[in-house]
Amino acid sequence: MIERDDLRAAVGSGLLSEKQAADLISLSDSRRGARENLNPGDEPFELFKGFNEIFIVVGLLILSSGWWGVSMLVFNDRVVNLQEFAMWSSLSTGGVLWMLSEYFIRKRRMIAPAIFLSILFAGNAAFGFVAVLSEPFMIAQNDYSSVPFPLLLATLALAVYWWRFRVPFAMAMIALGLFAVAIVFAASREGRTADLSEFFLLSAGGPFAWITLVLGVLVFAVAMAFDMSDPHRVTRRSANGFWLHMVAAPALVNTMALSLMGQSNLILLIVLAMFAIVAIVIDRRSFLIAAIGYIVALGAAIFDGAGTAPTILILGVVLLLLGAFWERIRARILRVMPGFIPLHRLPPSQV
Repeated sequence: MIERDDLRAAVGSGLLSEKQAADLISLSDSRRGARENLNPGDEPFELFKGFNEIFIVVGLLILSSGWWGVSMLVFNDRVVNLQEFAMWSSLSTGGVLWMLSEYFIRKRRMIAPAIFLSILFAGNAAFGFVAVLSEPFMIAQNDYSSVPFPLLLATLALAVYWWRFRVPFAMAMIALGLFAVAIVFAASREGRTADLSEFFLLSAGGPFAWITLVLGVLVFAVAMAFDMSDPHRVTRRSANGFWLHMVAAPALVNTMALSLMGQSNLILLIVLAMFAIVAIVIDRRSFLIAAIGYIVALGAAIFDGAGTAPTILILGVVLLLLGAFWERIRARILRVMPGFIPLHRLPPSQV
Protein backbone atom coordinates (compact mmCIF):
# COMPACT_ATOMS: atom_id res chain seq x y z
CA MET A 1 0.00 0.00 0.00
CA ILE A 2 1.32 3.45 -0.95
CA GLU A 3 1.63 5.74 2.07
CA ARG A 4 1.69 9.54 2.11
CA ASP A 5 5.43 9.49 2.72
CA ASP A 6 5.77 7.63 -0.59
CA LEU A 7 3.80 10.36 -2.34
CA ARG A 8 6.01 13.04 -0.77
CA ALA A 9 9.08 11.15 -2.00
CA ALA A 10 7.54 10.92 -5.48
CA VAL A 11 6.98 14.69 -5.49
CA GLY A 12 10.51 15.30 -4.28
CA SER A 13 11.96 13.14 -7.03
CA GLY A 14 9.88 14.83 -9.70
CA LEU A 15 7.88 11.70 -10.51
CA LEU A 16 4.64 13.43 -9.47
CA SER A 17 3.64 17.07 -9.27
CA GLU A 18 2.20 18.46 -6.06
CA LYS A 19 -1.21 18.75 -7.72
CA GLN A 20 -1.11 15.10 -8.81
CA ALA A 21 -0.14 14.00 -5.33
CA ALA A 22 -2.92 16.09 -3.80
CA ASP A 23 -5.44 14.64 -6.26
CA LEU A 24 -4.32 11.10 -5.37
CA ILE A 25 -4.69 11.82 -1.65
CA SER A 26 -8.14 13.34 -2.22
CA LEU A 27 -9.23 10.34 -4.28
CA SER A 28 -7.93 7.93 -1.65
CA ASP A 29 -9.75 9.77 1.13
CA SER A 30 -13.01 9.88 -0.84
CA ARG A 31 -12.86 6.13 -1.53
CA ARG A 32 -11.84 5.04 1.95
CA GLY A 33 -15.30 5.33 3.55
CA ALA A 34 -16.94 1.96 2.97
CA ARG A 35 -13.71 0.07 2.29
CA GLU A 36 -11.51 1.18 5.16
CA ASN A 37 -12.81 -1.30 7.72
CA LEU A 38 -13.93 -4.06 5.36
CA ASN A 39 -12.88 -7.61 6.12
CA PRO A 40 -11.01 -9.36 3.30
CA GLY A 41 -13.54 -10.71 0.80
CA ASP A 42 -16.40 -8.52 1.97
CA GLU A 43 -18.51 -6.71 -0.63
CA PRO A 44 -18.13 -2.89 -0.66
CA PHE A 45 -21.41 -1.05 -0.14
CA GLU A 46 -21.89 2.59 0.71
CA LEU A 47 -25.01 4.74 0.75
CA PHE A 48 -23.59 7.76 2.55
CA LYS A 49 -20.31 8.86 4.13
CA GLY A 50 -21.69 10.79 7.07
CA PHE A 51 -24.74 12.51 8.46
CA ASN A 52 -23.92 15.67 6.53
CA GLU A 53 -24.92 13.83 3.36
CA ILE A 54 -28.27 12.90 4.94
CA PHE A 55 -28.62 16.55 5.93
CA ILE A 56 -28.07 17.60 2.31
CA VAL A 57 -30.54 14.99 1.00
CA VAL A 58 -33.22 16.37 3.34
CA GLY A 59 -32.39 19.84 2.07
CA LEU A 60 -32.70 18.64 -1.53
CA LEU A 61 -36.05 17.02 -0.73
CA ILE A 62 -37.42 20.23 0.78
CA LEU A 63 -35.92 22.28 -2.07
CA SER A 64 -37.55 20.09 -4.71
CA SER A 65 -40.93 20.31 -2.97
CA GLY A 66 -40.63 24.09 -2.73
CA TRP A 67 -39.47 24.37 -6.33
CA TRP A 68 -42.48 22.42 -7.55
CA GLY A 69 -44.84 24.51 -5.42
CA VAL A 70 -43.39 27.78 -6.71
CA SER A 71 -43.62 26.52 -10.30
CA MET A 72 -47.31 25.80 -9.79
CA LEU A 73 -47.87 29.26 -8.29
CA VAL A 74 -46.13 30.99 -11.17
CA PHE A 75 -48.45 29.40 -13.72
CA ASN A 76 -51.54 29.20 -11.51
CA ASP A 77 -53.14 32.42 -12.72
CA ARG A 78 -52.12 32.00 -16.35
CA VAL A 79 -54.01 30.12 -19.03
CA VAL A 80 -51.23 28.11 -20.58
CA ASN A 81 -50.92 24.92 -22.52
CA LEU A 82 -50.19 22.12 -20.07
CA GLN A 83 -47.65 20.55 -22.41
CA GLU A 84 -45.86 23.88 -22.73
CA PHE A 85 -45.84 24.23 -18.95
CA ALA A 86 -44.43 20.72 -18.60
CA MET A 87 -41.72 21.46 -21.15
CA TRP A 88 -40.48 24.69 -19.54
CA SER A 89 -40.89 23.32 -16.03
CA SER A 90 -38.88 20.17 -16.78
CA LEU A 91 -36.20 22.11 -18.67
CA SER A 92 -35.69 24.60 -15.83
CA THR A 93 -35.78 21.85 -13.22
CA GLY A 94 -33.33 19.77 -15.24
CA GLY A 95 -30.95 22.73 -15.46
CA VAL A 96 -31.06 23.27 -11.70
CA LEU A 97 -30.54 19.56 -11.02
CA TRP A 98 -27.59 19.52 -13.42
CA MET A 99 -25.92 22.45 -11.64
CA LEU A 100 -26.50 20.87 -8.24
CA SER A 101 -25.02 17.64 -9.56
CA GLU A 102 -21.94 19.46 -10.80
CA TYR A 103 -21.29 20.67 -7.27
CA PHE A 104 -22.38 17.79 -5.05
CA ILE A 105 -21.29 14.93 -7.32
CA ARG A 106 -18.35 16.06 -9.44
CA LYS A 107 -16.85 18.53 -6.96
CA ARG A 108 -17.82 17.16 -3.53
CA ARG A 109 -18.11 13.48 -4.59
CA MET A 110 -21.01 12.85 -2.22
CA ILE A 111 -22.80 9.52 -2.39
CA ALA A 112 -26.29 9.98 -0.92
CA PRO A 113 -26.89 13.32 -2.71
CA ALA A 114 -25.71 11.67 -5.94
CA ILE A 115 -28.31 8.93 -5.56
CA PHE A 116 -31.09 11.38 -4.71
CA LEU A 117 -30.19 13.77 -7.52
CA SER A 118 -30.18 10.84 -9.95
CA ILE A 119 -33.69 9.90 -8.85
CA LEU A 120 -34.88 13.49 -9.21
CA PHE A 121 -33.29 13.84 -12.65
CA ALA A 122 -34.83 10.57 -13.85
CA GLY A 123 -38.27 11.52 -12.55
CA ASN A 124 -38.05 15.00 -14.06
CA ALA A 125 -36.94 13.63 -17.45
CA ALA A 126 -39.74 11.05 -17.49
CA PHE A 127 -42.32 13.67 -16.52
CA GLY A 128 -41.13 16.14 -19.15
CA PHE A 129 -40.86 13.78 -22.09
CA VAL A 130 -44.07 11.89 -21.34
CA ALA A 131 -46.10 15.07 -20.71
CA VAL A 132 -44.85 16.79 -23.86
CA LEU A 133 -44.66 13.93 -26.37
CA SER A 134 -47.39 11.49 -25.34
CA GLU A 135 -51.05 11.77 -26.28
CA PRO A 136 -53.21 12.37 -23.16
CA PHE A 137 -56.48 11.53 -24.91
CA MET A 138 -55.09 8.18 -26.01
CA ILE A 139 -53.85 7.49 -22.47
CA ALA A 140 -57.30 8.36 -21.08
CA GLN A 141 -58.70 5.60 -23.30
CA ASN A 142 -56.09 3.11 -22.01
CA ASP A 143 -54.08 3.37 -25.22
CA TYR A 144 -50.42 3.70 -24.17
CA SER A 145 -48.85 3.41 -27.62
CA SER A 146 -47.60 7.02 -27.38
CA VAL A 147 -45.74 6.42 -24.09
CA PRO A 148 -42.77 4.13 -24.97
CA PHE A 149 -40.93 6.67 -27.14
CA PRO A 150 -40.96 9.44 -24.48
CA LEU A 151 -39.87 6.89 -21.87
CA LEU A 152 -37.01 5.84 -24.16
CA LEU A 153 -35.92 9.48 -24.53
CA ALA A 154 -36.02 9.90 -20.74
CA THR A 155 -33.85 6.79 -20.37
CA LEU A 156 -31.38 8.16 -22.91
CA ALA A 157 -31.30 11.47 -21.01
CA LEU A 158 -30.49 9.51 -17.86
CA ALA A 159 -27.72 7.71 -19.75
CA VAL A 160 -26.22 11.11 -20.63
CA TYR A 161 -26.49 12.05 -16.96
CA TRP A 162 -24.65 8.86 -15.99
CA TRP A 163 -21.96 9.51 -18.61
CA ARG A 164 -21.33 12.95 -17.15
CA PHE A 165 -21.50 12.17 -13.43
CA ARG A 166 -20.81 8.40 -13.29
CA VAL A 167 -23.34 7.73 -10.54
CA PRO A 168 -23.53 3.93 -10.17
CA PHE A 169 -27.12 4.05 -8.94
CA ALA A 170 -28.14 5.76 -12.19
CA MET A 171 -27.02 2.65 -14.06
CA ALA A 172 -29.69 0.63 -12.25
CA MET A 173 -32.32 3.23 -13.14
CA ILE A 174 -31.27 3.06 -16.80
CA ALA A 175 -31.88 -0.70 -16.71
CA LEU A 176 -35.28 -0.16 -15.08
CA GLY A 177 -36.08 2.49 -17.68
CA LEU A 178 -35.36 0.07 -20.52
CA PHE A 179 -37.51 -2.52 -18.76
CA ALA A 180 -40.39 -0.01 -18.48
CA VAL A 181 -40.07 0.92 -22.16
CA ALA A 182 -40.17 -2.72 -23.26
CA ILE A 183 -43.11 -3.64 -21.01
CA VAL A 184 -45.23 -0.60 -21.98
CA PHE A 185 -44.46 -1.15 -25.65
CA ALA A 186 -45.42 -4.83 -25.42
CA ALA A 187 -48.56 -4.02 -23.44
CA SER A 188 -49.67 -1.48 -26.04
CA ARG A 189 -49.12 -4.02 -28.83
CA GLU A 190 -50.17 -7.30 -27.27
CA GLY A 191 -52.75 -6.35 -24.65
CA ARG A 192 -52.78 -7.24 -20.95
CA THR A 193 -52.90 -10.52 -19.08
CA ALA A 194 -55.96 -11.19 -17.01
CA ASP A 195 -54.35 -11.97 -13.68
CA LEU A 196 -51.36 -10.41 -11.91
CA SER A 197 -49.93 -13.79 -10.89
CA GLU A 198 -49.86 -14.81 -14.58
CA PHE A 199 -48.29 -11.60 -15.84
CA PHE A 200 -44.77 -13.02 -16.12
CA LEU A 201 -45.49 -16.71 -16.71
CA LEU A 202 -43.60 -18.18 -19.66
CA SER A 203 -46.65 -20.35 -20.30
CA ALA A 204 -49.00 -17.38 -20.51
CA GLY A 205 -48.30 -16.87 -24.20
CA GLY A 206 -47.58 -13.16 -23.97
CA PRO A 207 -44.21 -11.44 -24.43
CA PHE A 208 -43.86 -10.11 -20.88
CA ALA A 209 -42.04 -13.08 -19.39
CA TRP A 210 -39.58 -13.23 -22.28
CA ILE A 211 -38.96 -9.49 -22.02
CA THR A 212 -38.16 -9.90 -18.34
CA LEU A 213 -35.88 -12.86 -18.99
CA VAL A 214 -34.00 -11.33 -21.93
CA LEU A 215 -33.48 -7.98 -20.20
CA GLY A 216 -32.38 -9.79 -17.05
CA VAL A 217 -29.74 -11.70 -19.01
CA LEU A 218 -28.53 -8.52 -20.75
CA VAL A 219 -28.33 -6.55 -17.49
CA PHE A 220 -26.47 -9.42 -15.84
CA ALA A 221 -24.01 -9.50 -18.76
CA VAL A 222 -23.32 -5.77 -18.43
CA ALA A 223 -22.94 -6.13 -14.66
CA MET A 224 -20.41 -8.92 -15.18
CA ALA A 225 -18.51 -6.80 -17.69
CA PHE A 226 -18.13 -4.10 -15.04
CA ASP A 227 -17.20 -6.66 -12.37
CA MET A 228 -14.63 -8.45 -14.51
CA SER A 229 -12.96 -5.17 -15.39
CA ASP A 230 -12.40 -4.55 -11.67
CA PRO A 231 -11.96 -7.92 -9.90
CA HIS A 232 -10.48 -6.35 -6.76
CA ARG A 233 -13.42 -3.93 -6.43
CA VAL A 234 -11.44 -0.73 -6.02
CA THR A 235 -13.04 1.49 -8.70
CA ARG A 236 -16.46 2.85 -9.47
CA ARG A 237 -16.97 0.16 -12.11
CA SER A 238 -17.53 -2.31 -9.30
CA ALA A 239 -20.28 -0.11 -7.86
CA ASN A 240 -21.96 -0.01 -11.28
CA GLY A 241 -21.92 -3.79 -11.26
CA PHE A 242 -23.39 -3.90 -7.76
CA TRP A 243 -26.49 -1.89 -8.69
CA LEU A 244 -26.98 -3.73 -11.99
CA HIS A 245 -26.93 -7.05 -10.13
CA MET A 246 -29.71 -5.69 -7.91
CA VAL A 247 -31.83 -5.27 -11.05
CA ALA A 248 -30.72 -8.40 -12.91
CA ALA A 249 -31.38 -10.91 -10.13
CA PRO A 250 -35.11 -10.21 -9.66
CA ALA A 251 -35.59 -10.11 -13.45
CA LEU A 252 -33.89 -13.48 -13.89
CA VAL A 253 -35.63 -15.18 -11.00
CA ASN A 254 -39.02 -13.63 -11.73
CA THR A 255 -40.28 -16.06 -14.36
CA MET A 256 -38.97 -19.08 -12.46
CA ALA A 257 -40.39 -17.97 -9.12
CA LEU A 258 -43.89 -17.27 -10.40
CA SER A 259 -43.94 -20.54 -12.33
CA LEU A 260 -42.58 -22.76 -9.57
CA MET A 261 -43.71 -21.23 -6.29
CA GLY A 262 -46.70 -23.08 -4.93
CA GLN A 263 -46.24 -25.97 -7.39
CA SER A 264 -42.92 -27.54 -6.49
CA ASN A 265 -40.96 -26.09 -3.61
CA LEU A 266 -38.18 -28.63 -4.21
CA ILE A 267 -37.65 -27.46 -7.80
CA LEU A 268 -37.76 -23.85 -6.63
CA LEU A 269 -35.08 -24.57 -4.04
CA ILE A 270 -32.92 -26.25 -6.71
CA VAL A 271 -33.23 -23.18 -8.94
CA LEU A 272 -32.33 -20.92 -6.03
CA ALA A 273 -29.37 -23.16 -5.25
CA MET A 274 -28.14 -22.52 -8.80
CA PHE A 275 -28.54 -18.78 -8.22
CA ALA A 276 -26.60 -19.14 -4.97
CA ILE A 277 -23.73 -20.94 -6.74
CA VAL A 278 -23.56 -18.19 -9.37
CA ALA A 279 -23.60 -15.50 -6.66
CA ILE A 280 -20.84 -17.26 -4.72
CA VAL A 281 -18.63 -17.75 -7.78
CA ILE A 282 -18.90 -14.10 -8.85
CA ASP A 283 -18.70 -13.07 -5.17
CA ARG A 284 -21.87 -10.98 -5.22
CA ARG A 285 -24.04 -11.25 -2.14
CA SER A 286 -26.19 -8.49 -3.61
CA PHE A 287 -27.16 -10.74 -6.53
CA LEU A 288 -28.40 -13.49 -4.22
CA ILE A 289 -30.12 -11.25 -1.68
CA ALA A 290 -32.00 -9.42 -4.45
CA ALA A 291 -33.22 -12.70 -5.92
CA ILE A 292 -34.29 -14.21 -2.61
CA GLY A 293 -35.77 -10.93 -1.37
CA TYR A 294 -37.88 -10.75 -4.51
CA ILE A 295 -39.16 -14.30 -4.01
CA VAL A 296 -40.02 -13.65 -0.37
CA ALA A 297 -41.90 -10.50 -1.39
CA LEU A 298 -43.83 -12.46 -4.01
CA GLY A 299 -44.66 -15.16 -1.50
CA ALA A 300 -46.09 -12.59 0.90
CA ALA A 301 -47.88 -10.38 -1.62
CA ILE A 302 -49.20 -12.69 -4.35
CA PHE A 303 -49.22 -16.26 -3.14
CA ASP A 304 -50.63 -17.88 -0.03
CA GLY A 305 -48.22 -16.94 2.75
CA ALA A 306 -48.92 -20.12 4.71
CA GLY A 307 -48.14 -22.30 1.68
CA THR A 308 -44.76 -20.68 1.08
CA ALA A 309 -43.77 -20.32 4.74
CA PRO A 310 -41.61 -23.50 4.86
CA THR A 311 -39.70 -22.42 1.75
CA ILE A 312 -39.12 -18.94 3.16
CA LEU A 313 -37.93 -20.47 6.45
CA ILE A 314 -35.39 -22.61 4.59
CA LEU A 315 -34.21 -19.57 2.62
CA GLY A 316 -33.61 -17.68 5.85
CA VAL A 317 -31.53 -20.50 7.29
CA VAL A 318 -29.51 -20.78 4.09
CA LEU A 319 -28.81 -17.05 4.03
CA LEU A 320 -27.53 -17.11 7.60
CA LEU A 321 -25.23 -20.05 6.86
CA LEU A 322 -23.91 -18.39 3.71
CA GLY A 323 -23.31 -15.16 5.57
CA ALA A 324 -21.35 -16.97 8.26
CA PHE A 325 -19.25 -19.20 5.97
CA TRP A 326 -19.29 -17.38 2.63
CA GLU A 327 -15.52 -17.30 2.07
CA ARG A 328 -14.97 -20.95 3.02
CA ILE A 329 -17.81 -22.11 0.78
CA ARG A 330 -16.58 -19.94 -2.08
CA ALA A 331 -13.02 -21.25 -1.80
CA ARG A 332 -14.22 -24.84 -2.10
CA ILE A 333 -16.53 -24.09 -5.03
CA LEU A 334 -13.78 -22.24 -6.91
CA ARG A 335 -11.48 -25.27 -6.60
CA VAL A 336 -13.90 -27.44 -8.61
CA MET A 337 -14.78 -24.86 -11.25
CA PRO A 338 -14.00 -25.92 -14.86
CA GLY A 339 -11.04 -24.34 -16.58
CA PHE A 340 -13.04 -22.32 -19.13
CA ILE A 341 -14.36 -20.02 -16.38
CA PRO A 342 -12.05 -16.94 -16.20
CA LEU A 343 -11.41 -17.08 -12.46
CA HIS A 344 -8.50 -14.63 -12.84
CA ARG A 345 -11.05 -11.93 -13.71
CA LEU A 346 -13.16 -12.64 -10.63
CA PRO A 347 -12.41 -11.54 -7.05
CA PRO A 348 -9.69 -13.81 -5.62
CA SER A 349 -10.52 -16.17 -2.80
CA GLN A 350 -9.45 -14.96 0.64
CA VAL A 351 -9.12 -18.45 2.14
